[in-house]
Amino acid sequence: MASEKPIVVVTCTAPVNIAVVKYWGKRDEELILPINSSLSVTLHQDQLKTTTTAAISRDFTEDRIWLNGREEDMGHPRLQACLREIRRLARKRRSDGHEDPLPLSLSYKVHVASENNFPTAAGLASSAAGYACLAYTLARVYGVDSDLSEVARRGSGSACRSLYGGFVEWQMGERPDGKDSVACQVAPESHWPELRVLILVVSAERKPMGSTAGMQTSVETSALLKLTGWPSALQFRAEALVPPRMAEMTRCIRERNFQAFGQLTMKDSNQFHATCLDTFPPISYLSDTSRRIIQLVHRFNAHHGQTKVAYTFDAGPNAVVFTLDDTVAEFVAAVRHSFPPESNGDKFLKGLPVEPVLLSDELKAVLGMDPVPGSIRYIIATQVGPGPQVLDDPGAHLLGPDGLPKPAA
Repeated sequence: MASEKPIVVVTCTAPVNIAVVKYWGKRDEELILPINSSLSVTLHQDQLKTTTTAAISRDFTEDRIWLNGREEDMGHPRLQACLREIRRLARKRRSDGHEDPLPLSLSYKVHVASENNFPTAAGLASSAAGYACLAYTLARVYGVDSDLSEVARRGSGSACRSLYGGFVEWQMGERPDGKDSVACQVAPESHWPELRVLILVVSAERKPMGSTAGMQTSVETSALLKLTGWPSALQFRAEALVPPRMAEMTRCIRERNFQAFGQLTMKDSNQFHATCLDTFPPISYLSDTSRRIIQLVHRFNAHHGQTKVAYTFDAGPNAVVFTLDDTVAEFVAAVRHSFPPESNGDKFLKGLPVEPVLLSDELKAVLGMDPVPGSIRYIIATQVGPGPQVLDDPGAHLLGPDGLPKPAA
């Protein structure tokens, strides 16, 4: 066909999301269907994002992928599941009689390059941003405009929540084929402009046990997840706790009620980690530093007589702290006091600027902790942000015109 371009290249970015009502446990491993609904906050891409370039060309001989500059195995089952699903949707769209703007053969091979601007697999939801970005970018390349929840979910369950900005619910769904297990926006990123997010990076090493393996062990062995009286292995957390929490969390967000939002966020995080400890053998994602951060937050709130900051931890030791813009400076000062930066004082705080303030002696006394220098590596200050974006600037492409990664600048 004369109209065919030799190579079609698309670059997109996608955000990290942090669950405030956690997803833990699958009812279907292959389709990645959860045993409970979950609710998350999408973080701003100015601070945390995945950038992905996808290219298709008749000249490519095989599907290939590069992550953070290193070529990886494209045969990974979850990558394959995403690709298969996108190509299926593209074929379906074509057979439905849509005039395809890109009349490219669906048999063309794809090259993908992806990079994160934050540590991969360190409990910063890198797989969620990564697979959301992959699904979104492939959809643009192949001219697919349907809901991408299923494509992203097949890569990483929580990835479907990164397809939207603001506050997002992943509805667990009921159908065995998972067609109703989709993400939808509860409120847009503009809804609660005062909300701020601080990520306290405890360590940037890989986790001792990834969340996929951990989740499976929990489903199989946690007594908390299978309290007697619940039909067979249908789980207590999933059935008894999460549904009312989803409703309450949605209400807190809609009403911008920080106190209730913060308390529920902390309780759900604690219950999730209790479930992990109740697995046999137990899984502990929290480190001593994580537990000290929990103590710091509770003492800070006690000093103020109200919930001004709230922590949540995913499957890793890093704390994600929610607060309002008028509390950020004082809480950052409290973190600096309790966890003095070792050598990188000037690089300790990344992201949104925070004015330094002095802590009152009264608050220092309440915190009453011996400082532990260097145990928090750095803080990323961010806010609620939008969903995936297409980058129109050709300079942003991670792949060159030959379909190979551009040499690092």
